[in-house]
Amino acid sequence: MVNLFSLIVEHMVIVLIAIGIATVLGIFLGIISYWVPYLDKVILWIVDSLQTIPSLALLALLMIFFGLGNVTLIVGLILYSLLPIVRNTYIGLTGVSPHLKDAARGMGMSKLQRMFRVELPLSFPMIFSGIKIATVTALSIAVIGVLIGSGGLGFPIYRGIQTMNFPAIMKGTIPVVIMALVFDFFMSKVEQKLVNRAK
Repeated sequence: MVNLFSLIVEHMVIVLIAIGIATVLGIFLGIISYWVPYLDKVILWIVDSLQTIPSLALLALLMIFFGLGNVTLIVGLILYSLLPIVRNTYIGLTGVSPHLKDAARGMGMSKLQRMFRVELPLSFPMIFSGIKIATVTALSIAVIGVLIGSGGLGFPIYRGIQTMNFPAIMKGTIPVVIMALVFDFFMSKVEQKLVNRAK
């Protein structure tokens, strides 16, 4: 039997890689949605549509292109994580006070300078909230990666279901639940500090 600790580490690595890539891509798409007129509806519709596809069906489709294993799961988690990050980035940027934007413009800042010096810092609490939602969700979805040959904590759960072994199911389920609760707790604390600092 595979060591539980190594399964937890593998599960975490898969999720963190996916969330890291999704964060960069999601913030970029959120900025594009904010900057380019009418493109916001297209981008938000696409990421919203991805979220409506059943996770197993999406992984099955991705398996055609990426084969069995962790790469397919990571790509699937990236696609599923985009919606909260893109949406929160867009909402955060559009919610920045027009007076602050005008003040930055009056100081001679370029569009790019306003984005990175004023708008993104003020939007970051909202963006971080999207990252938190994506992270907690990805921790749960990653469990089904075992069905497409990926590693992580889905393995003991799947084996437990196959053999009707309840302790084996709990061996995979409990660490996932604990990780989701721990990430949600600490990321919520960070989010609250960011909100207080932005006031």
